[in-house]
Amino acid sequence: MTTTTSQEELFRFLEDRFTCAQACTDCARACALRASLADPDGPEDQERVRRKGILCAEVCDATCRMLSEQTSQNEATIRVQLEWCRTVCLECAEVFDEYAGGEDSAKACRECAQACADFMATLR
Repeated sequence: MTTTTSQEELFRFLEDRFTCAQACTDCARACALRASLADPDGPEDQERVRRKGILCAEVCDATCRMLSEQTSQNEATIRVQLEWCRTVCLECAEVFDEYAGGEDSAKACRECAQACADFMATLR
């Protein structure tokens, strides 16, 4: 019976890990798109959107790659990466909220932040 429980826990862990990685991928894509729409020669607020969008895309991409690796990672390292991703996503969502047309990107950021928080909760 212990083996079944262990297998179920492992499958659940892998599903949660995949869900988080997928949310990171979706967020990275949305942030990169939003950043590309900002005028690089525009006013300072457009530069802020670009910088936050690019940062969020890079952090989400790195988090997804880390979660997708087959090698064993230190749980503390995973937690730090997930917390960093969660924080950057929430900051980016706030920036996107300030601009018309940024709603979908902000939503992707918040969903990623929540997926990171949910996955952190599964770690022991």
